[in-house]
Amino acid sequence: MSNKKDLSIRLSPADNVVVARLDLLRGTELPGEGVKLIDHAPAGHKIATAAIVKGDAVVKYSQVIGFANCNISPGQHVHVQNCEMADFERDYAYCSRVEPIDYVHKSKRATFQGYRRSNGKVGTRNYIGILTSVNCSATVARYIADAFNETGILKDYPYVDGVVPFVHSTGCGMAGNGDGYDALTRTLFGYASHPNFAGILMVGLGCEVNQIPYLMKRYGMEDNNRFQHLTIQQEGGTRKAVDAAIARIKKMLPEANAIQRETVPASELTLALQCGGSDGYSGITSNPALGSAVDLLVRHGGTAILSETPEIYGAEHLLTMRAVNREVGEKLIERIKWWEDYAHRNGGEMNNNPSPGNKDGGLTTILEKSLGAAAKGGTLNLAGVYKYAEQIDTKGLCFMDSPGYDPCSVTGQVASGANVICFTTGRGSVFGFKPAPSIKVATNTRMFTNMSEDMDINAGSIADGERTVAEVGEEIFRLVLAVASGDQTKSEELGFGGNEFIPWQIGAVM
Repeated sequence: MSNKKDLSIRLSPADNVVVARLDLLRGTELPGEGVKLIDHAPAGHKIATAAIVKGDAVVKYSQVIGFANCNISPGQHVHVQNCEMADFERDYAYCSRVEPIDYVHKSKRATFQGYRRSNGKVGTRNYIGILTSVNCSATVARYIADAFNETGILKDYPYVDGVVPFVHSTGCGMAGNGDGYDALTRTLFGYASHPNFAGILMVGLGCEVNQIPYLMKRYGMEDNNRFQHLTIQQEGGTRKAVDAAIARIKKMLPEANAIQRETVPASELTLALQCGGSDGYSGITSNPALGSAVDLLVRHGGTAILSETPEIYGAEHLLTMRAVNREVGEKLIERIKWWEDYAHRNGGEMNNNPSPGNKDGGLTTILEKSLGAAAKGGTLNLAGVYKYAEQIDTKGLCFMDSPGYDPCSVTGQVASGANVICFTTGRGSVFGFKPAPSIKVATNTRMFTNMSEDMDINAGSIADGERTVAEVGEEIFRLVLAVASGDQTKSEELGFGGNEFIPWQIGAVM
């Protein structure tokens, strides 16, 4: 990768750019590249190492990340001023790189301390959740949670992690069928059955499009000691609904508090993979390291969920090559085509990314960002492709369709079954997400040092030449096991995670 004396990072002999490891001034010579900088290149940004003719591909990771919109000379800073997005043919080569997985023998697999639920699922946290069917019940849900979290009630239940309201902005003023309705109901069912909850209370208004009885019938749910529901209208208004809800949750607390962690195999982990506030180092340090951790988890029998479809756009061929069969690969491409149409009919474009912060950090096009983002998925086979919030029923690396908007994407991943989250960031995210603990991995040492109270792991040591991708990947894997066993993440220590529940709102608001 690099050592402490390197001024730049070359990712492949086929590349015609390298990445500045430090803030490099004009006139700086790059050892080993035979190039002197024509421009200033900030850390994480690209420098041309060969002449690139207008219209030719800019190559990084040995992949196309964009095209020169003017002639680029060796030593020039390569970024938005001279590199742009353009469509190009990609060979999906379905299943061409599928290889047998070297699984760790069951007797030697890693373990963690988890909560085994009566349905066989395993949780990493022990919350009581208050789900809302519609925005109209959001305030009541918060009042109910406040009655437990802002009083001394929970002190008698030390093994309950908290009572958490999950409020959102939809549930009515929407079609009662179609993509949007299906995504919302899948999300709510996924949370209602999630193993990180000891109990769930679902609260509705009563007259909304998203009717709780229909949701329960659709997914075979019924009231029991773990799941309850009520509506504000039926209970007689706000105060009566709050009082009734408090009484029901109080009945759940003793059983929730009685459950104990037990030793379970790492195969019970489902890890959500996310990146946000990415920079030029994301695809070099944190994302490949997370990919290495994913390979370890899969070899130990576990599951990982890669998502953010607009942020694998342009790198999807690297996943279809690893699809376990053509059907899985074609499912991914069907989602890509859906997104192209979705963007078009809403007046958008797939290259609306990178964000201003991503660009400041050195990312130029969605192609470059996607190639780095896809690295979170490691190197092993793609076992399945799922719609947003669809229940993951396949072990190994899976893909769940979602927007690139982090909280919306994670909402779907948790609904699909993720019980731990790993979130990489280069600019510095303060993300947390109840009920699943979120581990944050910094791409660079500078940001890790600046935001040390928010970051759990520093993958910047890879670019610093101090550690390898595999070594940081091992650290991530071990921390995932520890966090799954109850160790708190930085975001949990700071109290994050109660405001990030955002179901994907697809379709017209009516």
